[in-house]
Amino acid sequence: MEKLIEKVHQRIENLEKELNQMYSDHPNAVIGEITFKNLLGGMRGMKSLICNTSFVDPYKGLFISGYEIPEFEDKTPEEIFFLLVTGSFPNAEELEELNVELAKRSQVPAYIWKALKSLPKNIHPMTMFSLGILAMEGESIFKHKYESGLSKEDYWKYTLEDSLNLIAKLPALAAGIYRILFMNGEIIDTEQELSLADNLTYRLGFNRHSPSFAELIRLYLVLHCDHEGGNVSAFTSRVVNSALSNIYYATSAGLDGLAGPLHGLANQECLHFITSIHDELGNRPSLEDVQKFVTRTLDEGKVIPGYGHAVLRVTDPRFTSFMKFGDKHCSESPYLQTVKKLFEVVPKILSTYKEGKISNPWPNVDAISGSLLYHYGMTHYEFYTVMFGISRTLGFCAQNTIARGMHQPIIRPKSVTNAWLKAYFESQTVAG
Repeated sequence: MEKLIEKVHQRIENLEKELNQMYSDHPNAVIGEITFKNLLGGMRGMKSLICNTSFVDPYKGLFISGYEIPEFEDKTPEEIFFLLVTGSFPNAEELEELNVELAKRSQVPAYIWKALKSLPKNIHPMTMFSLGILAMEGESIFKHKYESGLSKEDYWKYTLEDSLNLIAKLPALAAGIYRILFMNGEIIDTEQELSLADNLTYRLGFNRHSPSFAELIRLYLVLHCDHEGGNVSAFTSRVVNSALSNIYYATSAGLDGLAGPLHGLANQECLHFITSIHDELGNRPSLEDVQKFVTRTLDEGKVIPGYGHAVLRVTDPRFTSFMKFGDKHCSESPYLQTVKKLFEVVPKILSTYKEGKISNPWPNVDAISGSLLYHYGMTHYEFYTVMFGISRTLGFCAQNTIARGMHQPIIRPKSVTNAWLKAYFESQTVAG
């Protein structure tokens, strides 16, 4: 693991040097303005956090360490984690070292299976996933090192150590949860040294001989890996880890945020919407019927899941990447065909509905991802957020490793009361 540690260390030093120079040159620079609208709008748009693993351009989509989606959509999750945490893609030797490290750390402790199998079968798989990770907190190297007097300079090293241990176990943990809840409960093990995506595909135990299903799993884990530091799950993970709660606590907390229907659970909502179209109109609805269904849904005061985004103002490039996969591997899928019909009619309807008050009528990644998994036999769509969570944990771990290396402080924004706001506005009126 020496090469990875060396590169992460170099990146942290470079980023810290840049920040120190900027602080020296611009110690009192105003970065942005906080408005009353920001406070009421969930702090949307407020620049208040540094994240160097990824950023989202409103018109170009997701960038990972400066690379946009067409430049990394063919990579493996291992390569993506290396890119997230070091800022560069691994060479062949570096990738092999990382693959070996992850393979030897991939065994899930037996006590986790005992605990998960004792849970009621009506529990949501995201609850099991979060609990499984949290229950492994006792394995944290960071925690044990901190208790024995860990130097602040080494926080990042043991956050990275914990991250590798956790990431390596995610495919086995997720697949085991799927089999406990939706199959016969038998945990599939393997002594093969498989990649993260292939490990997940193998341990799920179905469609394992389909190269295109394995390719979909790989693509899914790559495209959902990170999305800046301010989304609910990443921000929650960062806040928890900023208190020096180890990566198991931080990841479990971030996943709990991801489980919300306005965040990671949205892919489940999107597939439910598509299946409701099929239930009413059949598996091959006409374009006109889809248009009527969408309009009626809006007239009933409901939203069209999978359309709109907090940052993007164009079609999500992740949606486009999944569409390319679908056109290549399952173009006749009725689910993909309905996704295409929705893509054709929804933006036109939303852009004019109620005088065009919807700022972003374009699809995000959730509008298509679940329909592809469903096509390949993953029909329990409540599991899709777990798939999302496997991938997003790559981002949690990278962001927190770098944050600890840069000695970023505990995150603690100031809150105000209604009384404070009233007094403030009155003082501004008097001053004006």
